[in-house]
Amino acid sequence: MPADLHQLLSIIDAASDRKSWHGTNLRGSIRGLPVRQAAWRPSPKRHNIWEVVVHAAYWKYVALRRLTAAPRGSFPLKGSNWFTRGNRPDERMWREDVALLDRTHRSLRAASARLSSSELARTPAGSTVSNFALLSGVAAHDLYHAGQIQLLKRLFLDRSRT
Repeated sequence: MPADLHQLLSIIDAASDRKSWHGTNLRGSIRGLPVRQAAWRPSPKRHNIWEVVVHAAYWKYVALRRLTAAPRGSFPLKGSNWFTRGNRPDERMWREDVALLDRTHRSLRAASARLSSSELARTPAGSTVSNFALLSGVAAHDLYHAGQIQLLKRLFLDRSRT
């Protein structure tokens, strides 16, 4: 495996689901999270943790689709970007959406691991960023939302204590 790809995969892993120095990653931020907390909204027009999880899965799918030329509309949920979730907390649906995040991540990682250095550096037609930039952006996106989830968890607990 080329050194640049190995390093990029390590960054993707640390942001998503592997132990890292920076603290909680995306998967760690939802580990053991009860559906009631995942569905809680800080205010009526704000996203909840559940929606952030599905949003992260969707953007991993978008990156995967770009790498593999998969057809548009192949994401298992209808819509794009943000998907309303949690208006009626349902443990089974929550677990299914967490599993969707996990499956999409594994598929993206596997497709990424097959890239050569030249494919990693390539900027596909119609894009403004290289595959390397796309994949490092996925890692940044995961960490951004991991922090957001950690904040929402704290707000939920603070609200519960008052």
